[in-house]
Amino acid sequence: MITGIILAGGQASRMGGQDKGLLLLRDIPLYQHVLSRLKPQVDRVYINANRNQAVYQESGCTVFSDLPNGFSGPLAGILSSLKTIETEWAVFAPCDVPNLPTDLVARLWHGKQQGQAAYVNDGQREHPTLLLIHRSLMPMLETYLERGDRKLMLFLAEIEATPVLFADCPLAFQNLNTPDDLSNWQEANHD
Repeated sequence: MITGIILAGGQASRMGGQDKGLLLLRDIPLYQHVLSRLKPQVDRVYINANRNQAVYQESGCTVFSDLPNGFSGPLAGILSSLKTIETEWAVFAPCDVPNLPTDLVARLWHGKQQGQAAYVNDGQREHPTLLLIHRSLMPMLETYLERGDRKLMLFLAEIEATPVLFADCPLAFQNLNTPDDLSNWQEANHD
């Protein structure tokens, strides 16, 4: 069993501080695009959000915030998630990747081989927040954060996470970080 977690807890500074997951893309909140693609691939979906939790709860998903431990960034959301879920495995997706592959989880699962973590590489760059990870790595993550480290890719190197190649669908991982990204995506992907 695998729990899917949508990471919607960031400050979205490049979006002018707006809650990125709730920005509308084709009249639907951005996180719902991710939810509709992730949900069929996992046993259940949780949402990690640090604000507007009542709005996210309208999705029917369990919503929780980062633990109040002073950590920030995606690793704080990942740690909070690993402490919240009940399954051995978690797969993470940021709230701003509306074209998430419908076979993301299966490919990460097979790509990890015997490893305890795997993440997406689209052939051009790494996407560490698109991550499959086993809960047994939680103590290592806590230690890493307690040392003051915050870089996700360095943590993934430390735990020997496997990069899984998705070179056949690089546009699937286009994340929408700025208002321009959002409007350009809508223009380029209108039906």
